[in-house]
Formats: sequence, structure tokens, C-alpha cells
Amino acid sequence: ENLLNESAIHAAMQNHTYISQADIRKAFVQVGIGTEKHSRIISEEEKKITAYHEAGHAILFHVLPDVGPVYTVSIIPTGLGAAGYTMPLPEKDEMFVTRSKMLEEIMVSLGGRIAEEIIFGDITTGASSDIQKATKQAHNMVTRYGMSLKIGTVNYDDQEEDVFIGYEIGHAKKNSELVQGQIDQEVKNIIDACYHKAKELILEYEDVLHKSAELLLEKEKIGREEFEALFEGHEEKLQASEMIPKA
Repeated sequence: ENLLNESAIHAAMQNHTYISQADIRKAFVQVGIGTEKHSRIISEEEKKITAYHEAGHAILFHVLPDVGPVYTVSIIPTGLGAAGYTMPLPEKDEMFVTRSKMLEEIMVSLGGRIAEEIIFGDITTGASSDIQKATKQAHNMVTRYGMSLKIGTVNYDDQEEDVFIGYEIGHAKKNSELVQGQIDQEVKNIIDACYHKAKELILEYEDVLHKSAELLLEKEKIGREEFEALFEGHEEKLQASEMIPKA
């Protein structure tokens, strides 16, 4: 509903007589990431870090089979506080999410932090929300969906929301310390496996990482066709790569 409302508003502002695909795409970005803040002053060093960070996300969106494709990659700050964003464009509605897709989503979330580590040999606070998202996803896999190969097909989800490693302060502890320790360790194992595999993939496409970041620094925002063109010559590698971590 919000998407349609934003599409209609954008169409009216552009004096369109009907809602076009361009209006819908603009609204998709607006709803997903908020208004772009072109007036915000960002240092060149921060722009460079953001460019590589977003390129790391975008590469994983492109090479992993069950996420993406990339719609827009941007280093323009947003109204939601992000220094930039990478927006996928889902090609179909889904009622269910597979274990492999959830692992891929964790890998994508970690892609920005990994790119920072590879290029700068250091990391920033810019990945905090990405890490939070990845941790919550891994925790849900273990405690809610029975997707842990070590814990098994059981449900330990005794919190309503905002649960990460450990148990939430102020709630009664329902799991034993032994079980909670196993949950914590398995969440960490999933994150570590996804991080390792995602890093392998980004290193495999390090030339694309550099080209993507350079193009972002030049243009600030690139679309799907421009981004996918950077993978020219990698077609066989894309088909042959083993994508899913052993988690």
C-alpha cells in the first residue's frame, strides 16, 4: 500500500497521467531507504569507504543465486541515517524462504564489512545495522525455524522480538544455560561460515569490487545495467562457483 501511495505521489509530482514503471521504481527506493540527502557533507575518505562497503553488498547480491538482482547502488546518504545503500529488486513474491536463501541473506549483510576489511585493513561502525540484521537472521534460523544442523529441528524461540545472542534482559530465562550456550555457539558458527564464504567470493571478484567503487565515486549512483556490465568476462566463473557456506 505504501509503495502504491508513493508511486502515485511521484507520478503526480511529475505530471504523469498514469503511474509508470519509473514512478514505481522511484517509490520502491523511497519506501525502502528513505529520502536521499544530497546536502549532507561527506569527506572524500568516508565516500571511499562507503563506495567499497556498498560494492561489497552489491557483488554478493549479484553472484548469489537466491538474492537480488541489484537494482540500485548508491553512496548518497539517506534520511534513515545510512551513508549509502544497495537496493535489490525482487523478481517474484515468495511465501516461504529456504535455508540456503537465509544463509545468502546473511552473507549479503556481511558484504560491506568484508569489503572494508579487504581494502582498508580496518573496519568501521558503518556495518552495525548489517551485523545486527545478520545476527538476528542466524538466531531465527537456530531458535525459530529448526534450521541448525547441530541443534536440530526444535524451537527455542521464547522471545517475541529483538533477540540476538543470549537472552533478553528483563525476560525470564526459559532455556537452560547449556542449551543457551549451544544456541549462542551455533549462531556464531553460522555467522562465521557465512563471513568466510562471502569473503572468498568478494576476493574472487576483487577487480569488480574496485571497478564498482570507482564508478560509484564518479557517479554516486549506478543502476542494474551499469553494475552488471562490470562482470563482463566472469560468466563462466559465475556458473562454476560454489556459493552456499557449509553452516
